[in-house]
Amino acid sequence: MLKNQDLQAVLEEINEEVQPLLSEGTVADYIPELAKVKQDKFGIHLLTLDDRSYSVGDCDERFSIQSISKVFMLAMAVGECRQNVYDRVNVEPSGDPFNSLVQLEYEQGIPRNPFINAGALVITDILLSNFPNARNEFIQYVNSLAGLKSINYNNAVAASEKKCGFKNAAMVNLMKSFGNIDNSVEDVLDLYFDFCSVEMSCQELAKAFRVFANHGKGLVDTRRYLTESQYKRIAAIMQTCGFYDEAGEFAFKVGLPGKSGVGGGIAAILPNEYSVVVWSPGLNEKGNSLAGMKALELFTTKTQTSIF
Repeated sequence: MLKNQDLQAVLEEINEEVQPLLSEGTVADYIPELAKVKQDKFGIHLLTLDDRSYSVGDCDERFSIQSISKVFMLAMAVGECRQNVYDRVNVEPSGDPFNSLVQLEYEQGIPRNPFINAGALVITDILLSNFPNARNEFIQYVNSLAGLKSINYNNAVAASEKKCGFKNAAMVNLMKSFGNIDNSVEDVLDLYFDFCSVEMSCQELAKAFRVFANHGKGLVDTRRYLTESQYKRIAAIMQTCGFYDEAGEFAFKVGLPGKSGVGGGIAAILPNEYSVVVWSPGLNEKGNSLAGMKALELFTTKTQTSIF
C-alpha cells in the first residue's frame, strides 16, 4: 500500500498542519513529574515491515509511555499464562474513563479490559505471581521487543504517581475484596507505577510495536511469549479498547489498532504493513494526545491506509 508514496513528505505535511494544536490541550499535570514536560513537543516515527523508516520532529526524545506499557504487560502475561489471563480480565470496551471505579462494583471486581487501569492492575498482579523478579523481567522483555538494552524505568515519575495514585489504590483494594488480586496491595501498586514510568522514544516504540503489526514473525527472542493468534487478539483489543472512552472516535477517524498514554504518546499498527508512533504531550478531555489523534487521522487519510 505504501510503496509508491513519498512518506517523508506526508509526515512533513502533517507536522505543519498540527502545529496550531500544540498550544492546545493539557499536559497531565495531575502527575507532577509529567507536568514538567514542554507542551510544544511533537514527533512521529513510521516503520514499515520491510525496514523503511520515516520521522519528523522530536521522534528520538524519550518520554513516559504510561498506559502504552499495558500492551507489553498484556503480551507478557498472555505469553506466560495463555488463555487464563482472560478469566480475570474481560475484553469489552468500558465506555468509561480509564480510572473509573464504577463498573468494578457492578461486575464483582472483574475489569472490562486489560487497557483500563483496573485491568492493568490485575495484569500486574498476574505478572507478580508468575515471574520471580517481574520488575526486571518486564523491562528486559520491552528491550527485547525494541532490540535494545537501554530502555528503563523513570524512578522519579513512578514516585510521583505513587504520591497521587489514590484511585488506583482504591481499585486494587476493591478488586482484592472480590478475590481478583492475589498479591499485596502495595506490591501491586509499586510495580504498576514502575510499568507506567517506562521511557521510550517514538522510534523505539515503533520498533517494539512492529512486533504486533507482524504477528511476531521473525522475532526469535520474543516468539517464546506469544503465538500469531495471540498477537492477533491483542491487536483486536487495541482496536476496541486502546483509547478508553474515545476508542470509537479513534476507530472512526483513524482506523488503526493502537494504544495511548497520558504522557502524550500514541502507538498504532496496520497489520502486515507498518507501525507508527506519535508523541505530543497536550491531552484532550479524554486523556488522549490532541495533536497525536489529529496527526494519525491525517496520516491514514493521506496514505489511504486503515484496517477498514
